[in-house]
Amino acid sequence: MLKSRIQREYGLNDVDIDQEVSAIFGKAQEPDGLKQLYEESIKAFETGSVVAGRVVRVVGSEAIIDVGFKSEGSVPLEEFDGAKVEVGQQVDVLLEAVEDESGLVILSKRKADRIKGWERVLTQYHEGDVVKGRVSRKIKGGLLVDIGVPVFLPASQVDIRRPADVSSYIGQEISCKILKIDADRRNIVVSRRRLIEEEREQAKRNLLSEMKVGQMRDGVVKNIADFGAFVDLGGIDGLLHITDMAWGRVGHPSEVVSIDQKLQIKILSIDREKEKVALGLKQKSASPWHNIEVRYAIGSKVKGEVVNITPYGAFVKLEEGIEGLVHVSEMSWTKRINHPSEVVNVGDEIEVVVLAIDKGKQEISLGMKQTEVNPWTLVKEKYPPGTIVDGTVQNLANYGAFIEIEEGIDGLLHVTDMSWTQKVGHPSEVLQKGAKVKCVVLSVDQDKKRVALGLKQLEEDPWERKIPEKYVAGAIVRGKVTKVTNFGVFVELEPGLEGLLHVSELADHKVDNPEEIVKPGQELDVKVLRVDTDERKIGLSLKRVQWAAEEQQVAPAEAPAQPAAKPAPRLGGIQHVEDEAAEGEGPVLFGTTLPPVRREDEEQPPPSQESQDEKKPETPPDA
Repeated sequence: MLKSRIQREYGLNDVDIDQEVSAIFGKAQEPDGLKQLYEESIKAFETGSVVAGRVVRVVGSEAIIDVGFKSEGSVPLEEFDGAKVEVGQQVDVLLEAVEDESGLVILSKRKADRIKGWERVLTQYHEGDVVKGRVSRKIKGGLLVDIGVPVFLPASQVDIRRPADVSSYIGQEISCKILKIDADRRNIVVSRRRLIEEEREQAKRNLLSEMKVGQMRDGVVKNIADFGAFVDLGGIDGLLHITDMAWGRVGHPSEVVSIDQKLQIKILSIDREKEKVALGLKQKSASPWHNIEVRYAIGSKVKGEVVNITPYGAFVKLEEGIEGLVHVSEMSWTKRINHPSEVVNVGDEIEVVVLAIDKGKQEISLGMKQTEVNPWTLVKEKYPPGTIVDGTVQNLANYGAFIEIEEGIDGLLHVTDMSWTQKVGHPSEVLQKGAKVKCVVLSVDQDKKRVALGLKQLEEDPWERKIPEKYVAGAIVRGKVTKVTNFGVFVELEPGLEGLLHVSELADHKVDNPEEIVKPGQELDVKVLRVDTDERKIGLSLKRVQWAAEEQQVAPAEAPAQPAAKPAPRLGGIQHVEDEAAEGEGPVLFGTTLPPVRREDEEQPPPSQESQDEKKPETPPDA
């Protein structure tokens, strides 16, 4: 019935109808044709393939999608990333499994988008290309950037200088350069730093070609060091040195600038070969050193604030950008200052005198002591040579003692001016530190600021009268052995006065070791041979005292009827004459008169019994 009605309605015969049916159903008309078509359709839905689907309905938090399979699949709405989902909407999904336990197809829109994105990125981009994307999140070692697919941005490639916290870039849209593409692992590494460096390199070349010394440029502080700050000029970094930040004293660059601060600075110098630029901030204003010699004339008194103290002096701020140095030697006329902190402290306001100005080096020399009268200009008038002064021992040195005669004025008492007779080896033998002492001024050197003092000059020089009168040649005196040497013995005649007993005057025979004759501390009688007031020396003899004692022992009980012959001279000795010396009958040697020389034809008196008994050899006196 149906076929006859179609034939009448459309004017078709049986042949035409069979051809149309065959064109539509094809293999389905053949035996097992429908089964074969079904199996072929099943093969098209392979696991892991991306298929097209259509949203048929939304149930709760899932969208039901028909992909043309015998059963439908579901996709969580969260995979649409907040986009509105409508029935009938076409969507590409990934077929993860044909059927699960509930008979539904397992689908994923997010994975399908990722696969399609990778295919698009791999087709569209290559290594070295510039891409844009949004930083999605922070992961170990860097950031993930979404450029259609997530790509890895290492932390070291985020910026030229690695930021302290890369999390600040999350949510920002940035441009990067593709460093590496791994198609098999679907991994892409990008670098923002590389892109910035290339852009800066090009900008640097352009900037260096147009930059000139003296230009004013805008910049941004990128880094701060102890010696200055690095400023980005828009393609090249310039150094703003700490000394070029302000005319005044700057302790640290952070006192003037801060990171990311925008500045307008002046180009001081350009080294195009080394690509270095020196910048200046203080040069934007006039130098305070202009006309400095007019404002601070040499010799003028000014006030300033101590801003810094060093071991060699104190820096004084006269005005903003102008500082002078008070050297430690310019702080006091009289006091010896070891460190400036003994006189001034930071923050003190002091009065100073301008001593010198070096405009080229921007240095000013100042003085504190020049604000007062130099006491040394009055010392020569106040203490002429011969003035007796009272002082205090301030210090002892090997060569003498420093005596303070008034505040800040010290004189030197040399060891040679401490005693007329005593040999002073060290000042401590005579004086003690802090002791009060009376001295006489010997000389004043105003230029060298020196005063020479004397202690012994308070008394008469005993070598001029007292010693020669007391110790006459031929006198026998008693003394104490103080020191024994290989050339003789020192004998103390009185405190501070010594005489020398030469080794040849110890005994008649040759003495190799003086200690065989005398010992230190031994008291003995000695004979004065001579007193040399110029050399301040006294010559003594021990053997001559022994001779005198021997002569007294052998002298006759009564005086002889006629003059006796002169005793023969002893070895190394001098013949002693009493009356003849006064009569001038013989020469005098070492204070002793020698017998006169007699002629051969002159009658010789018979020798005395004393001379015969002694039987001393006839030898000339030992000089």
